[in-house]
Order: sequence, then C-alpha cells, then structure tokens
Amino acid sequence: MNENKAFQVVLDALLDESQPFPPRLMYLFSDIQPDDLSTVLYIWPKVSQTRKHGLLEDLEALAESDTLLSFEAFARSLLEDGDGRVRTLAIRLLWECDDTKLIPVYKRILSSDPEPVTRAAAATALGNFINLGELDEIPEKVLHEVEKELLEAAHNAGDELVQRRAVEALGFSSIPEVPLLIESAFARKEADWKVSALFAMGRSHDNRWDQAVLGALEHSDPGVRAEAIRAAGELPVEDARETLIALLEKEDEEEEESETRLDIIWALSQIGGEGVREALESLYEELDDDEEIEFLDEALDNLTFTEELNLFDMFEIDMDDEDNLDEL
Repeated sequence: MNENKAFQVVLDALLDESQPFPPRLMYLFSDIQPDDLSTVLYIWPKVSQTRKHGLLEDLEALAESDTLLSFEAFARSLLEDGDGRVRTLAIRLLWECDDTKLIPVYKRILSSDPEPVTRAAAATALGNFINLGELDEIPEKVLHEVEKELLEAAHNAGDELVQRRAVEALGFSSIPEVPLLIESAFARKEADWKVSALFAMGRSHDNRWDQAVLGALEHSDPGVRAEAIRAAGELPVEDARETLIALLEKEDEEEEESETRLDIIWALSQIGGEGVREALESLYEELDDDEEIEFLDEALDNLTFTEELNLFDMFEIDMDDEDNLDEL
C-alpha cells in the first residue's frame, strides 16, 4: 500500500463529495508517482461518476492552460475504465502524447468500443499520428496502418459522429483517397458533414479547396461559416481577405458572435497581405476587454510571422541560378 501520507489528502478529497475537489490538489496528478497512482486506482471504483467526470474535465482545462503539466500516466490508466465518459476524457488528456504505443489502443477503441463518442475521440487522437507521419516523425508503415484504420471508419463506422471525426483526422493525410472523401463529405446536405469537410480542408493545406471555402463563408448555417473562416486561415485562402475584413468591420455585430470575430482576426493573421494590419490595428480603438486585447496582440505577432514568410516567398531565388545570385 502507498505510504505517502501527504497524498492521503487527495484520496480523502476524491471520496468527499460534500466539498468541491480542491483545485490545488489537481497539480498532484501531473507526473504522478507509481505508488500514488496505484492508490488512486485502488479507491477509484468508490469515487462517484460525477466526481470522476468533473476531475477529468478540470484536468483537461488545466493542461490546456499550463503546458508544463502532464497527466499522461493517469490518463493511460483510465483507457480501459468501465465508464465511457471516463475513457473519452482520458483520450482527450492524451491529445499531446506522441507515443506510438497508444496507436494499437486507439485502433481497438475505434473499432470496438461500445460508446460512439469514445470511438470518435479515438479517431481524433489517431489524426495526430497522421500529422506526425506526414512530418516523417513516425515510421511510414505505422502511418499507413493508421490511415487504413481511419479510412475504414470513415466509410463503415456505422455512426455519423465517428465517421465525421475519421474524415477530419484524415485531413492531414496526403494519400489519394482523401480528397474524394472530403469532397463527398462536403457535398452532403447536413451542416455537420460540411463542417467536418471544411475542418479537413484546413488541415490539408491544399489550395484545391479555396473555392469551396470561399463559398462556405456565405453559407446560411453559422457553424459552417465559422469553420470556413478557420479553414480560410489554415490553407490560407488569399481571396478570402476582403470578405474577412468586411466581416470584421461590421458595426452591427451581435455580442454572441464574439467568438466568430476572434476566428476572423486569427484567420486574417494567417493570411496577411494588403489591408490586414491596418484592419487589426484599428480594432484597438474599439476593444475594451483585456482578454480580447491580449488575443489581438497574439494575432498581430502571428501576422508579423506571416508577413515575414510571405516576404521570403516573394524573394525566394534559385540558388543554382548564377544570374539570380548576381542580381541579389
């Protein structure tokens, strides 16, 4: 049994539902020691579902706000939990983990887990490994195994959420089957399918999708429009610049659209070009929210990076061409 008396306070807090779980104790789940983890797992069946779910959701939020924290060991131990919500949250806690040993686990979950939401989470997690494969950071054989599994899920998963997440995950892939898959998803009348297709388009960094994204910026469904804005930035779609600036400058923007406005700001910072810096800098006179101002600062920094990349592309030369070198 664990002899770490200091960790007993964590165990007591997990079992005491008369009080909220203390935020300061959540940090103790980061890089948790094996003995402490064993003790948590020993009492875990006695912890209520509400407490389990709340803890894992809070750990996910904490991991997003502090990238130095790692709940990997704890999350791995819960991938076989009997509660589907726990399994799903455990996968989400492992978003940033690039250990290929997780791939067989995710593949099994994707193909056979009884909960569609958990299977969908596994598909999303496998997408991260496709991205790593395209960057040559995992073996090509492993990459193709993941692609094969996701293609099967995209076509035959039997649940639309799982299928859509598989399409999104495959957005990173350069195999020839993917463009047709994305095109088919985008052609569906349901807005959710169009959103997934646009998400995959943005991940592809393939400008074959520029016209589809431009058209979706004026779609009647707000979710489709929002995903089109993000895809316009990710690709990036230079022809979307004027439309996005016009959207940003609308004076009658409703309060609930503030998240969309942030998406527009970031997309413009990814696209850059004429009028973008002026449009973003003019926002300073309108903003009075500290978080929005901080976000705008980050967007302007990203715009500077984009402008430097664009400048490099403009003056890119063939280093084997002596005439170009002489002109330089």
